Amino acid sequence: MRTVTIADVAKHAGVAVSTVSYVLSGKRAISATTSQRVMRSVRALGYHPNAGARALASKRSNVIALVLPLRAGMHLPVLMQFATSVVTTARQFDHDVLLMTADEGPDGLRRVAASALVDGLVLMDVEIHDPRVPLLRELEEPSVLIGFPADASGLTCVDLDFAQAGAICAEHLASLGHREIALLGAPNVVYQRGTGYAERTMEGFAEAGREHGATAIARPCEESFDEVCAAVKALLEEHPGLSGIVVHNEAAVGHVLGALRVLGRRVPEEVSVVAICPDDVAERASPPLTSVLIPAADVGHQAVRLLMAKLEGGAVPDATLLPPRLTIRQSTTAPGPVPPLANSAPAPTKG
Repeated sequence: MRTVTIADVAKHAGVAVSTVSYVLSGKRAISATTSQRVMRSVRALGYHPNAGARALASKRSNVIALVLPLRAGMHLPVLMQFATSVVTTARQFDHDVLLMTADEGPDGLRRVAASALVDGLVLMDVEIHDPRVPLLRELEEPSVLIGFPADASGLTCVDLDFAQAGAICAEHLASLGHREIALLGAPNVVYQRGTGYAERTMEGFAEAGREHGATAIARPCEESFDEVCAAVKALLEEHPGLSGIVVHNEAAVGHVLGALRVLGRRVPEEVSVVAICPDDVAERASPPLTSVLIPAADVGHQAVRLLMAKLEGGAVPDATLLPPRLTIRQSTTAPGPVPPLANSAPAPTKG
């Protein structure tokens, strides 16, 4: 079938080609009656603007890049929540999304920028000392980071306030009377990379624990059941008075609850558990978990909104921190008597 052109639309609607162009671009006011007639012709003929021609005329590709961290230690379902939010919000601004992987580093950003494929960039999995940051300050294409490096000057960053998220988890447990609490965080590889959100959660948790007179232990946590069970058992053996656990690792949430059952500890009667995770993860757990929401949809929406404002030359804040929200469910209560640790161990994993 022959491609429908703008001239075909103009002929069908009985108007000039320039009138169709103005209706579609919005660059000049056209009467409502004429605009409606043009749009009826667009729909009737199935016309779609030529992306290449539009890009040449506007010097815009109407595409943004999303740099996604598809690498070890990242929980794919949560990443997809961020990605879905970025894609759907970009479509609201008539932009498509080009997915890139974070392992390409500065070279990948340089390649995409040089090719003029995208109008701007949204980057995830930001490290404390992120090697991409110096290049982002030099590129003509605007960018927004989901996360904060140590030096965020000259950048636009948005994220959940993870330091405060860790802090309110510690504060909640301390307010219930827990005096020994622990944070089981992301897999060790995430901290080895110096990933900002993980580091800040631990720092906020530890500082708030100290401020409230609680012993606060924080350590990485891997994702398999055997590894999680070993980590929980080690915590309870090293700290017999431990009565509150915060889990900041979506893949490990269910395993932590399973490990506590194997080790003979009831939730919440003997150990209270808080998670930093999406609501659906917390609500599906047994018992449903007190949690701080990871607002992936809101963060993704904000990142695209900020990027579009920058593309239009508008002023945007350097830093946007979304306040954490704690939802109390059935997994936390005042501490009870701490029983002896069961000698049970998980069944060997079949290989």
